[in-house]
Amino acid sequence: MHTDAPRTQSDPIRCPVVIDVPAVSDPAPSAEPRPRRSVSRALVGIGMWIVLALAVAALATVTLGPRLGLFQVETVLSGSMEPLFRPGDLLVVRPEPLTDVRAGQILSFHAPTPDHRVETHRVIRVIHPGAHPVIITKGDANTAPDPWRAQLHGTTAWRMVGVVPHAGSAIRTLRQPWVHVIAVLLVPLLLAAAALRSIWRPAKPEDDSP
Repeated sequence: MHTDAPRTQSDPIRCPVVIDVPAVSDPAPSAEPRPRRSVSRALVGIGMWIVLALAVAALATVTLGPRLGLFQVETVLSGSMEPLFRPGDLLVVRPEPLTDVRAGQILSFHAPTPDHRVETHRVIRVIHPGAHPVIITKGDANTAPDPWRAQLHGTTAWRMVGVVPHAGSAIRTLRQPWVHVIAVLLVPLLLAAAALRSIWRPAKPEDDSP
């Protein structure tokens, strides 16, 4: 056990030495990085690039597909095939050999009328099959067959394989010259410029003040 011994007169008095040590302030905490803004900018840039890529892919598909003969797109103008498709819908038709034409198929063909308009009706009977079949057609919404017997010429028939509701009206609008310029030239350029700006724009310095 530690005790204090009595001090005699001969013992010198020891005064504690006080040293003035300047207080050392704690270093200011470094500003924590804020990655959320940079991540959000990167995500916005990636999203814009994805939208641009999809727009270019869709445009290339719609443009190159018919040119290569892979398919055709048609806008429905009448309601003779309701409820399967309605006016304003977009039809996708693809080629197949004339020898494969069968009853029940929905074909697009030039009607044997003075204006040779394109009809898309269901085949209800093939009278003369072969290289140039003769068919009887009917619209699903009509009460009677079409008043003609159509003979198909060429090497292929155009059979309906898909319907895109309401897209035909949009396609017709996009075929307008001024809309074509905006959709094909201006929009991709704006998307590309916005994407590049969001990716390469330098980050703003963060404010460290509380």
